[in-house]
Amino acid sequence: MDWLRALPFLGMHLACLGVFWVGVSCFAVAVAAALYALRMFAITAFYHRYFSHRTFRTSRPLQFLFALIGASSVQRGPLWWAAHHRNHHRHADAPADPHSPRHGFWRSHVGWFLTRAGFRTDWSRIPDLARYPELRWLDRYDTLVPVALAVALYLLGAALQRWAPGLGTSGPQLLVWGFFVSTVVLFHATVTINSLAHRFGSRRFDTRDDSRNNAWLALLTFGEGWHNNHHFFPGSARQGFRWWELDLTWYGLRLMSALGLVSGLKPVPAWVHAHARDGAGR
Repeated sequence: MDWLRALPFLGMHLACLGVFWVGVSCFAVAVAAALYALRMFAITAFYHRYFSHRTFRTSRPLQFLFALIGASSVQRGPLWWAAHHRNHHRHADAPADPHSPRHGFWRSHVGWFLTRAGFRTDWSRIPDLARYPELRWLDRYDTLVPVALAVALYLLGAALQRWAPGLGTSGPQLLVWGFFVSTVVLFHATVTINSLAHRFGSRRFDTRDDSRNNAWLALLTFGEGWHNNHHFFPGSARQGFRWWELDLTWYGLRLMSALGLVSGLKPVPAWVHAHARDGAGR
């Protein structure tokens, strides 16, 4: 463990206890939920399906915008995230996998994230992304974005306390709920795909790893819980391969495609369905 660099991460968890001092309001909870949803989509659609797997195309400004939103999640920069995820697929559940549950639950859930090796970015895995200077900058100064979000939430809460007291919020309250609580819940929801989606659920496809489909995790992570689907064919922008497999990220990408914001959404090929154990169609 790199304890010095892990202290801010641990401090964020302790800061969540601030809810007992700042109280709660419907507005603060709504902001926390909205930021959870927005940043979860940025992580699942862009950090994962776009930067890590290149399953669709978008413009350079939108690429940077969602990289910025993703960085506000305190899950480091998009280049770091994509490099580690590509290594995960390359060595899934093998000894070189940085967060396989075969190393133990806590190691896969959070321990790997805080090691000295975990802090490094493997540049050899992301030559396609490293050519963008704005993404390299964001990767290097990834803490600036969440700090800016935290400050903005505090200032918004303080302004609302003065100008809209009926909302019952304040600077400290919006900081604790909108930033600390929302971010910590978002982080732990995201990493359940490492620690739980390789342990609990069903296996539709035979893969060399332990990946599983889990509907509860798919709901929590906007579609990422269809993890066995994803490991069998990671090249699709869609992870819920069947119509009844809820994949909120896929629906969001379809909407963005209809609006002309993204294009080239890679579908699930017909041959993939033919390899399913249950033999069912689409």
